[in-house]
Amino acid sequence: MRRLVFVFAFILLACFSNARAQNAADAAAIKQAALDYIEGWYEGNPERMERALHPDLAKRIVRTDPKSGRSRLEQMSAMGLVLGVRAGYGKNTPKEKQQKDVTILDVYENAASVKVVATDWIDYLHLARWNGRWVIVNVLWELKPKSSDK
Repeated sequence: MRRLVFVFAFILLACFSNARAQNAADAAAIKQAALDYIEGWYEGNPERMERALHPDLAKRIVRTDPKSGRSRLEQMSAMGLVLGVRAGYGKNTPKEKQQKDVTILDVYENAASVKVVATDWIDYLHLARWNGRWVIVNVLWELKPKSSDK
């Protein structure tokens, strides 16, 4: 009986160790996808950006007309984002001002939510494990107020 308890405890420990290792590997891969996204933007590196994105990505922001108070949804595709990177728009931010804080908010099975705080905006990313790798499928973002607005 003691032997059976020992074997069961050993199997249980092995399962938890494997789950923890998998979670650490997932966390590293999720963070890398988020860094490929934001650092790819700043570097003007379309390969890094493209590697981070699912081809059907939707990046959205809600804009509100100050006069009417009506909101509209603006959307950018993966291709539009890659083209913006290729044009070098992110390179306009000096290295010393490049903010790229990545926080993993939640991971469950094949889905993850991540917050990226950049120099001029905040992105909320949804990632999915797709064909064995973590990629960004949705981004909801918001501009930070200009420093004169603070």
